[in-house]
Amino acid sequence: MEMGNHSWGTDFILVGLFQYGQMDALLFTVITILFAVALLGNITLVLLIRLDQRLHTPMYFLLSQLSIIDMMYISTTVPKMAANFLSDTKNISFLGCEIQAFVFLSLGGSEALLLGFMSYDRYIAICRPLHYPVLMSRKICCSMVSCAWSSSSFNALVHVLYAFQLPFCGSRIVNHFFCEVPSLLPLVCEDTSQYEHTILMSGLVILLLPFLAILASYARVLVVVFQMRSGKGQSRALSTCSSHLTVASMFYVTTLSTYTQPHSLHSPSRDKVLAVLYSIVTPVLNPFIYSLRNKEVMGALRRQMG
Repeated sequence: MEMGNHSWGTDFILVGLFQYGQMDALLFTVITILFAVALLGNITLVLLIRLDQRLHTPMYFLLSQLSIIDMMYISTTVPKMAANFLSDTKNISFLGCEIQAFVFLSLGGSEALLLGFMSYDRYIAICRPLHYPVLMSRKICCSMVSCAWSSSSFNALVHVLYAFQLPFCGSRIVNHFFCEVPSLLPLVCEDTSQYEHTILMSGLVILLLPFLAILASYARVLVVVFQMRSGKGQSRALSTCSSHLTVASMFYVTTLSTYTQPHSLHSPSRDKVLAVLYSIVTPVLNPFIYSLRNKEVMGALRRQMG
């Protein structure tokens, strides 16, 4: 396969959310505010979980890991996107594009797997409470986090190494606001149908399987919750699980729509809207969904504020 200047000779050009023009300043302001809110919300949640002894439980340990991933996740795309609003050139180097795609895929896969592990935590806590200290020990929680990071990083490395050795030719204009593997395939001047099948299989394993596990675990949780005699217990269990299910549904539905469809069915405008939802909106909403509907987190916030 010939690479030569097809791959390394020219930078990519990111089109962005819209064709840049008179709205650049407004879009820059909106994106910067969302970025700041996401960082502030996730940092606050991580610090609360770190400082408050009452939140030193497996559920909040996994939640703190989710917040760390979200901070890195939104930082992978938004700074470059915001800079492009104020720049005359929208270029990103070949190496920069490759690194961005790898980090984004790694973090996205980690979040997908971690959300699945969080649903397992809630399933054990509600359906098998007597076994909870054993099945959700510190060692097991750390193993879950390590598994999420390592498996998603390996998956991302394989995809990025393969995708970026394909021959890019003709236009180097990426109709997206960051380097995402599906958005780069239209620039490849050879048949990518076989590789698209690989992306589909990865999406089913990394995204669909954890989502199905979440739905199955919460179906069982709902059965147990409605058998409870304590109204307070029902309310608390439903509040925690509904928050997690809200976050998971938004993330999985949008990412599955992007990574499990063939290239011929992709629409750049639709892909960008979906990418905004799972790469920007989800990291912004996650800390607020988990904190505003969680009495323990709000209690910790009040205690830390004196």
